[in-house]
Amino acid sequence: MQEPLLGAEGPDYDTFPERPPPSPGDRARVGARQNKRVFLATFAAVLGNFSFGYALVYTSPVIPALEHSLDPDLHLTKSQASWFGSVFTLGAAAGGLSAMILNDLLGRKLSIMFSAVPSAAGYALMAGAHGLWMLLLGRTLTGFAGGLTAACIPVYVSEIAPPGVRGALGATPQLMAVFGSLSLYTLGLLLPWRWLAVAGEAPVLIMILLLSFMPNSPRFLLSRGRDEEALQALAWLRGVDADVHWEFEQIQDNVRRQSSRVSWAEARAPHMCRPIAVALLMRFLQQLTGITPILVYLQSIFDSTAVLLPPKDDAAIVGAVRLLSVLIAALTMDLAGRKVLLFVSAAIMFAANLTLGLYIHFGPRPVSPNSTVGLESMSWGNLAQPLAAPTNYLTLVPLLATMLFIMGYAMGWGPITWLLMSEVLPLRARGMASGLCVLASWLTAFVLTKSFLPVVSAFGLQVPFFFFAAICLVSLVFTGCCVPETKGRTLEQIESFFRTGRRSFLH
Repeated sequence: MQEPLLGAEGPDYDTFPERPPPSPGDRARVGARQNKRVFLATFAAVLGNFSFGYALVYTSPVIPALEHSLDPDLHLTKSQASWFGSVFTLGAAAGGLSAMILNDLLGRKLSIMFSAVPSAAGYALMAGAHGLWMLLLGRTLTGFAGGLTAACIPVYVSEIAPPGVRGALGATPQLMAVFGSLSLYTLGLLLPWRWLAVAGEAPVLIMILLLSFMPNSPRFLLSRGRDEEALQALAWLRGVDADVHWEFEQIQDNVRRQSSRVSWAEARAPHMCRPIAVALLMRFLQQLTGITPILVYLQSIFDSTAVLLPPKDDAAIVGAVRLLSVLIAALTMDLAGRKVLLFVSAAIMFAANLTLGLYIHFGPRPVSPNSTVGLESMSWGNLAQPLAAPTNYLTLVPLLATMLFIMGYAMGWGPITWLLMSEVLPLRARGMASGLCVLASWLTAFVLTKSFLPVVSAFGLQVPFFFFAAICLVSLVFTGCCVPETKGRTLEQIESFFRTGRRSFLH
């Protein structure tokens, strides 16, 4: 009965004298001091995402250039431009499918390193292209590498990161993808399209070099019975002064309880299918917000709307805003929480897409038709709409609305979808399920990207944006009903929540 007195420091003792648990911000600061090697390993891995983001938007400046190419073997028609923009997503879907096998066969690190082979080959093909088939094959190979890294890198980062900084580090794949896109937009102002492909080789080579010195995921090593190697990897990641035995035993216990392969019957159990369904639906809704077709055809969209600034400059500005927004998300994810940012993100994207749709439907149209891709061959809108004067500041609306959309996506549904996928998936199914999520995501992206131009030509540029706005409303409801809050929790605690249904694990 006297136990509470043990912590007393004065006459008015506290029944619970223990110091309160550190805040997420305190944990992040401690992690920054003690886990420098985790940051290094994360940086080495997410260079793959840099290459992915660079390759994804490669078509933005290249399609207009090839539309005006005097070489008949490289001149793109509207249909060919559509395939050139969308075939990347087919490759990414194939990469996600292969990740279902490679993630658990080779391990997370080696799978990321393997992605360098198709990536380097794809850039080389596009740099030396002498025909459409080389361009399409190059896009497909870089897409395959992107799909593979999209499935493997978030899993690798989440498995090596301590809980206090996992949110910030979990945003780095999206952050580096955004930085890669911004780099492409910036270089597109300076370099011809072939040299853009040559420049894409650099991050691939640096990634291979750095990852060669990084350890594999301790959780993966334990799942393969390589306990001593796993302990050494964890000790290296946490630093020489860290006591890793308690964390190692916790991970080891969880791995042993899930050492067998998942059967089809068990995959239908709620503690397995619920987190997989949440991750799948998040990736599905993420693509349906319209992010991929907007990024792929960004410069062409600006070409087909009345804009005050040159479309190339608009694309670079949007890329910079996207990078800034992901930085904000990375810094606030462990403070504000995942769900709050998802709510804010969906609301901002809804407002932006609705604004773009209304502007295109009711606003001014370009002074003269623009031939890049010919998004609608000037068929959209009402011919009675006023012509846009070059100095009319109303024509800033497409740029500002696109910036708002990118900001909303980049601070929530962009990075958090990747992070939650790696957090909520059960360990036994993590490699396979992450590949399945990427496969579903990029098949959706292919359908959207391939159908975007035909839909615009048939119904007008405003129709896709109204559809994207409706999806953002669905995302708001889905977040409130189905997405758990995971900030500050270990992967084992999150898994226990889905297994037991006890919300005390997450609150």
